[in-house]
Amino acid sequence: MKFIEKLLKRLVFLAVVLALVTGTDSKEADRDESDLDVPSSAPASVEELEDGVRMEDSVLVLTASNFDDQVKKHPILLVEFYAPWCGHCKNLAPEYAAAAAELAKNDPPVVLGKVDATVHDELAQRYEVSGYPTLRFFRDGNDFDYDGPRNKDGIIDYMKERATPDWEPEPDAVLSLTKDDFDGVVENEKLILVEFYAPWCGHCKRLAPLYEKAAKQLKKQDPPILLAKVDATKESDLANRFDVTGYPTLKLFRNGRASDYKGKSDSEYDIVSFMIGQVGDGAKEVKNSKALKEFIYEDDITVVGFFDTSDNTKVSLYKDEADDYRDDYRFGIVFDETVRKAYKVNPNSVVVFNPERYYTQYEPKWYVLEIKDDTTSADIHKFVAEHSLPLVGSYSPPLQQRYNEKRPLCLIFYSVDFSFEHKEATQFWRKKIAAVANKYPDITFAIADDETNAKMLETAGLGDSGEELNVLLLGADDEKFPMEPMEEYDSDDFKEFLDKYKKGKLKPYLKSQRPPKKQSGPVTVVVGSTFEKIVKDPTKDVLIEFYAPWCGHCKNLEPKYEALAKKLKKEKNLVIAKMDATANDTPVAYKASGFPTIYFAPSNNKESPLKYEGGRDVDDFIDYLKDHATVSFGKGGKEEL
Repeated sequence: MKFIEKLLKRLVFLAVVLALVTGTDSKEADRDESDLDVPSSAPASVEELEDGVRMEDSVLVLTASNFDDQVKKHPILLVEFYAPWCGHCKNLAPEYAAAAAELAKNDPPVVLGKVDATVHDELAQRYEVSGYPTLRFFRDGNDFDYDGPRNKDGIIDYMKERATPDWEPEPDAVLSLTKDDFDGVVENEKLILVEFYAPWCGHCKRLAPLYEKAAKQLKKQDPPILLAKVDATKESDLANRFDVTGYPTLKLFRNGRASDYKGKSDSEYDIVSFMIGQVGDGAKEVKNSKALKEFIYEDDITVVGFFDTSDNTKVSLYKDEADDYRDDYRFGIVFDETVRKAYKVNPNSVVVFNPERYYTQYEPKWYVLEIKDDTTSADIHKFVAEHSLPLVGSYSPPLQQRYNEKRPLCLIFYSVDFSFEHKEATQFWRKKIAAVANKYPDITFAIADDETNAKMLETAGLGDSGEELNVLLLGADDEKFPMEPMEEYDSDDFKEFLDKYKKGKLKPYLKSQRPPKKQSGPVTVVVGSTFEKIVKDPTKDVLIEFYAPWCGHCKNLEPKYEALAKKLKKEKNLVIAKMDATANDTPVAYKASGFPTIYFAPSNNKESPLKYEGGRDVDDFIDYLKDHATVSFGKGGKEEL
């Protein structure tokens, strides 16, 4: 007994010392818990029902094994999909339990259930659960979105309303169209958005509730904006007619004329805000010279159509272009003769005004296209696109996205600042670059701020050049060609660099880790500088994994991938390889779209590798390699692995 007493005293002493060292007492611990704004959990009252089903605090505990039976058993059922660690779920728990106890007394009774979505993830996937808590209610086996309050009284009122015998769900706000009514509906609406979908498509299923919510909001607009959908697997003629090649495809129709949807669709707000922005004419009428000067952008092109009258038949052609591309460019329209004469343009002309800050002596202040009888909307769009960038603009919004679509692209990095104090220095260098750029029309040029784009400089090996000005040329396949840093700008050196690129005499820069001195493991380690030698070896088939060190999926794959490599180590014509894609550059054909990304590079086609989309077990890999091997295994030709 004395020994035990001494031991207990010793443990108490150690606990006190530990509290003093950490600076945390029981009150501090209580404060930390309250800071999370999560109520401390009390022991749940548990009731065992028949068939092993349990109730916790009046809430039905649902699992993968009992879910469907309980949905059939209870005509009115509200289900919460939760995660045990989720703070919002913990906050909801007492309100949800109190509502469950009250609703159990309702006539008819309303049952509240819950699913641990981290355990029963197949149920969460079935109901497209993407956040916690997610609530859905079931009535007679049919499931509906719960969009009501998240407190006791709000849940009770919402579910009582849906439990009444005469309750019916609102009709879908999204119209379902077929070949029989498509043209009649679409051509009758000034503006309508149509989704072409496939019932089995996961992306379409995720979009569906957002699309429906957006449709409900847009129907409240004055005038209403309609959203519709077409099952492209049933209406294949409609899908082919509008060049639908993937799902979902969204098409915008304005007075029956189709164009691509260019907005985001990550939330109903994205869809709603985009569609509201499509209301009205894409070209704003500009009524006098002063208004036109104010209308023209200083850092992006401005497109203006000049016409004599509004009922001119060529006006609609221009307006179609403005409607379709209002999100890409600013469009104006002028009918005033005085304004037209001030700019010395004829009626029926489309003018692209260069941004004022990018004027140079090597380009006009504006470009003019006269609309003829045979001019098409495609002609107008091509004209605008061809003049959408100045000779030397700035690699920054709003031009950056357009530059990202241009190759070859030559970027000149220095301290770019158009503010009053630094504008002169910025323009000094830009005009020097323009004098060279003018002689290379097949290359796109832009200046870029070295601080804002420091990461790009670093990935091209120019991060520590220390020079005031650096040049990087991005090739047709996104290869990086950094110019040797110049202590002082020399236009002849710059032109020599560009000439070497055009003649194919420049070697692209590859970001690369140091290659291992010795391949120690079963999986061959590839870096940027050894990619050509190992992966593009024409005598071997190569399976290569591109991974990120922080990627959980990559870590889960690692033991299986190593087991595969060990099993195949005697196969001299096959290489199982891996590369850290965050620390090494890869050819465009081997681009990693996520982690891990795996490619099979057959011996006879290294430029077009096959993306591996199979299972991640050893046997899955082996079956794939059996089917795709192009060189013999072992000595006796293509053998069983």
